[in-house]
Amino acid sequence: MSTHTSYRKQALALAISAAVFAPVAAAQDAAVLDKVQVTADRRVENIQDVPVSVSTVSGENLDALASGGADIRFLSGRTPGLNIESSFGRAFPRFYIRGYGNTDFRLNTSQPVSLVYDDVVQENPILKGFPLFDLEQVEVLRGPQGTLFGRNSPAGVVKFNSVKPGEDTTGYAKFSAASYGGVNLEGAVGGGFGEGWSGRVSGLYQHRDDYVDNTYTGEKNAYEGYDEFALRGQLRFESEGFEALLGAHYRNLDGTARLFRANMIQSGTNKPVSGFDRDEIAIDGVNEQELTQFGANARLRWDFDGISVHSITGFETVETYSRGDIDGGYGASFLPVSGPGFIPFASESADGIPEHSQWTQEFRIESNTDAALNWQAGLFYFNEDYKVESFSYDSLAGGAADGYQRIRQTNDSWAAFGAINWDISDSFELRAGVRYTVDNKELTVEDYWNTGFVPCVLLGKCTLSQLAAQEPDGDLSASPEDKKFSWDISGTWKLNEDVNLYARVATGYRGSSIQSAGAFNAKSVAAPETSTSFEAGIKADFWDNRARLNANVFYYEVKDQQLTAVGGSGNANILLNADKSTGQGFELDFQAYLTDSLLVTLGTGYNDTEIKDKNLAVSVCAQCTVTDPLDINGKALINGNALPQAPKWTHNLTARWGMPVGDGGEFYVHTDWVYRSKVNFFLYESVEFTGASYVEGGLRIGYNWNQGAYDLALYGRNITDELAILSGIDFNNLTGMINEPRTVGVEFKAGF
Repeated sequence: MSTHTSYRKQALALAISAAVFAPVAAAQDAAVLDKVQVTADRRVENIQDVPVSVSTVSGENLDALASGGADIRFLSGRTPGLNIESSFGRAFPRFYIRGYGNTDFRLNTSQPVSLVYDDVVQENPILKGFPLFDLEQVEVLRGPQGTLFGRNSPAGVVKFNSVKPGEDTTGYAKFSAASYGGVNLEGAVGGGFGEGWSGRVSGLYQHRDDYVDNTYTGEKNAYEGYDEFALRGQLRFESEGFEALLGAHYRNLDGTARLFRANMIQSGTNKPVSGFDRDEIAIDGVNEQELTQFGANARLRWDFDGISVHSITGFETVETYSRGDIDGGYGASFLPVSGPGFIPFASESADGIPEHSQWTQEFRIESNTDAALNWQAGLFYFNEDYKVESFSYDSLAGGAADGYQRIRQTNDSWAAFGAINWDISDSFELRAGVRYTVDNKELTVEDYWNTGFVPCVLLGKCTLSQLAAQEPDGDLSASPEDKKFSWDISGTWKLNEDVNLYARVATGYRGSSIQSAGAFNAKSVAAPETSTSFEAGIKADFWDNRARLNANVFYYEVKDQQLTAVGGSGNANILLNADKSTGQGFELDFQAYLTDSLLVTLGTGYNDTEIKDKNLAVSVCAQCTVTDPLDINGKALINGNALPQAPKWTHNLTARWGMPVGDGGEFYVHTDWVYRSKVNFFLYESVEFTGASYVEGGLRIGYNWNQGAYDLALYGRNITDELAILSGIDFNNLTGMINEPRTVGVEFKAGF
């Protein structure tokens, strides 16, 4: 896409904002912004007082974005610098904050963005796709958060807080029907039942019909449908000086894996081929996905004179299986019939987790006084044990299995941490934290055979012992141990009651990663990576609390960053360490009541990332136009490239206008828009695998009555039906993956 086209899309995104602002009359003096409470420092605080770049999504905005059964990826771009994508569809989201993330699709991979659900870290990437419902708030913390939130958070933390039980009886029921036979049922009920006890149960059911035709088999409405069910239960007990919050949750997903579309990208461009139809695909492989997840947690708090003691225990387990036609087409070039486009060879595979368990335990003690100096300290333990199965199939032989591998990975980690908050004066506060982590991983290959594209196929069926013989040391196991000290320090200067300035320096850490030996690559271990981040900003309420502006500038540096060279003409998945990578930019969050009836929010992020390693080279695509220089082996030298899936610009806008109707009723219009500039899909740069910039919008028109207890709305997601290529597969052909189509629907919600 040309630079002029990119600028036009940015201009469109900003013009939407201008169109909202332009007709606004002089402000009235009734509506004011609510204070936003966050737990960025493990305490409930006003977002304006926390010296870290943090954004929230909650309330009506969260409901509008999730309309129509959208999965967790709907949060992408909804706060500055946040990008989420997936090659597994609804099951395996990959998070990036300020361009810092991990494109690795293996089920034993780690990510530098940590997801914390109800105070429990969700480490395995499959766990991170749990659907969002009955949430109090989503918090996005940018920059290293390792001091208080633990392992694998050098890029930041995405934090979900469920609505807690209370003494008052509250709840809601929501129903929506949408395009493609979409049905969304959601509800919750909770309240007290005497003697300090209260509880809450919430649930979600989502359905969409298959709507994509398989033109190769002639099957109509073959793919892209799903059924998803999730349930959460909470039990709370409160007495003098003690609180216990017990929770359990469950998820079941049965649907379609990600659709890979062969040669959908026009050669020499990053645009879809002429005549591309998102409602059609031509594949000869199987496509299916199943997932079951269960978790439970216990959060206990004891209050004593001047201190509080916390215990947080969490358990998670998940089983999943996902199978897809990786070549995205049918047949192969050496057969009489193949397509669409050039298919060098057939590729069909599946990945699954048949066994998994994660245990976490945290003990934390904190002061709870009004003194100038407050503190907290704790111990954290993490244990994960799971198996990953990888399958390959021969699409040309009726889907017969031609390869299998099972690995087992365990991870034991413990840490000690502490932090202080010191009010040095009425206008200056100092915060600092430290953490020491010990991290042990072990990976073993338990079973392996392959009759496909591997050197030992000449010997017949390639077995586990034959695979080991191909390893340089003959050892298929790996067991790295890492020890790391992390810290952060920040200061807040209160200019007045409404304006704070802050500065923060923080370090982060991600432990070693392991790639098992397989059909296309040898065993590899990536060394730990460390990050150092600098940021400074302003947080201001003004216009008599009708407007709020939070803005910051930042710079970060990652040493020994773990990167994954995914695909390439050799179809390898190789772990690498880059000498260094950097990111710099700014972020802005603005919200204001422009009139008593018009609330507008605007978020903007600019992020310039760069890989700095003069000698790092990676394999390149089979058919695309590479723009990087190549070494003597035909590999791309990636020094100076941006990190993959790291847009320079993100913009988001919401606007809500309401008009009172009758006694206790309101007619309203809510719109939301998101813009993302172009991204590299892979470590190297190429014309075809550069995702073009795009704009996506939503619209909601509704009427609520009885003081908002009832709400009826028409809504649309991706209302312009924008077609965007979000990621690709490069080892075989010009295969792409696309965004969700336009959906429209109607929704009714009743609250009490």
